[in-house]
Amino acid sequence: MQLYSVRVTNFLAQVGIGDRIHAIRKQHGIRSAKALAELIPGDNVTESIVQNIEAGRKDDLLVSQLLNIAKALRVSPIFLLAPIATPSARLDIANLSSSFDGMTVVQFDAWISGEPDGAYDWNTLAERSERTQLHAMRELHEQIRERRRLAAKLDAAIDTGAGWHAGDTTKGRLKDADWRIAQLTSYLSSAGWDLAGWAG
Repeated sequence: MQLYSVRVTNFLAQVGIGDRIHAIRKQHGIRSAKALAELIPGDNVTESIVQNIEAGRKDDLLVSQLLNIAKALRVSPIFLLAPIATPSARLDIANLSSSFDGMTVVQFDAWISGEPDGAYDWNTLAERSERTQLHAMRELHEQIRERRRLAAKLDAAIDTGAGWHAGDTTKGRLKDADWRIAQLTSYLSSAGWDLAGWAG
């Protein structure tokens, strides 16, 4: 456990996007800005862009650059955007409007991830509704995965000759998952979400 703590603090508490990118790159064994740029297809992120970001000469990243770098480094973008290991710290992203003044890292993480019960206080009914829908979409995704797992388990019980009786508990859980999937699908569809080909 301590080895993990020592390992992650190498980059999670770094101040500034450039320092975090540099630390993550080094920790992941990517030896140079050029090597990182080569991991990103296209010309959206070049060696000189990476060098300028890491040196603090480039504060404004395109969203696509941030996402490309995060994907190449195999980390969530939140690890680049904030010193996540210091939850009570203030944000260190350049050029944010004054509406971010005083927002802590843990509040920013809740805001970015859309957590309805997170540290960020949603101000309007519309914001709360949107976050509830996002939460429902995430739950729907998990329910669909669980339904597939349960269906495979039930099929395996039948294939091995254990019969339907051995799968009674699984059948009940499958029925519950179907009910919750239908409920979530109905809720999101009524809110205008297009779930065709995904939640069916």
